[in-house]
Amino acid sequence: MSSHDAAPITSDLTPSPSSQLDVDRARRFGGIARLYGAPALAAFERAHVAVIGIGGVGSWTAEALARSAVGTLTLVDLDNVAESNTNRQIHALDGNYGKPKVDAMAERIALIDPACRVHRIEDFAEPDNFDALLGGGFDYVIDAIDSVRTKVALIAWCVAKGQPLVTVGGAGGQLDPTRIRIDDLALTIQDPLLSKVRAQLRKQHGFPRGPKARFKVSAVYSDEPLIYPEAAACDLEDGAEPSTAAHVAGLNCAGFGSSVCVTASFGFAAAAHALRAIAARAIAA
Repeated sequence: MSSHDAAPITSDLTPSPSSQLDVDRARRFGGIARLYGAPALAAFERAHVAVIGIGGVGSWTAEALARSAVGTLTLVDLDNVAESNTNRQIHALDGNYGKPKVDAMAERIALIDPACRVHRIEDFAEPDNFDALLGGGFDYVIDAIDSVRTKVALIAWCVAKGQPLVTVGGAGGQLDPTRIRIDDLALTIQDPLLSKVRAQLRKQHGFPRGPKARFKVSAVYSDEPLIYPEAAACDLEDGAEPSTAAHVAGLNCAGFGSSVCVTASFGFAAAAHALRAIAARAIAA
């Protein structure tokens, strides 16, 4: 695991008077220690977390991790920031349109915590590059991908490697962030994306079947019934005809309508899950 070189906050949150760096970090992140405890804050500062997909969910996940003093972040995405991202992605701002999402997010994180090390990988995570991208090991991997094929492969790879992971379901077509849940992937409901992922994990990778089966993979999802867009209102950013746009775009936020209230909450839920797991390991150590 990677660690960063910022001076640690002392257990009583009283920095050395001679160290302006300690004073600055105590002001920025003292609230994290008061909530999670000083050992957890130290663990966050040592932690290395990968966020795969820096879009409507992953951008908010990265934001939350940076604001929680996570010491090293690896951001993976090949897309550029687009105007059509404005309703749901934190880096979608004037001046960022056309910029790689990993660069826009890294610049934002540097303003939040200059000590945070950010590894920017301008590429899509694919089965043939998982070993290169993720083989070094992470305290947590957060899967914010909306491709069924890639999610299936990533989950199977992480389980085989013993890599802690939380996967995120579809965040489009929903209005109510209070309906978001975290449960074993085998138990999610009302989520077509995760349903397809679950079926393929069973078919291709031998994941267990049956009402009592558990995948031992945590998933963020919503139990809210999906709201499908009317054909005339479909997002045409990909050039699809109005009558087919929702079906072509499929299960992602570009096809469904989406609200930042929900997409951000998905991202925050995933980040919170990873932070709690890292804190629990620190306390148990």
